Amino acid sequence: MTNDAQNKESMKEAIETLNQIASSNSTPKTIKKSITDLITDLNNQENSLSVRAANTISLLDDVTQDPNLPSYVRTQLWQAVSKLESIRE
Repeated sequence: MTNDAQNKESMKEAIETLNQIASSNSTPKTIKKSITDLITDLNNQENSLSVRAANTISLLDDVTQDPNLPSYVRTQLWQAVSKLESIRE
């Protein structure tokens, strides 16, 4: 039961980080769109937490490769990935 609570807390923290990135004026519009779509996917209850986290990690890896992404935004994205990686079944 504790693991489930930790997973939900990690998911919540990752979503908060992604929301901060999406609402920042310094984030490029194309990145904002990608992040907003990922937040929607993370909030979708169809799949388990771990499946949503794994899918988002994979997509965030693609986003972090964008050459137009400011380095500090990339660092924030890696923080979100770190939170998502801690989610386990």
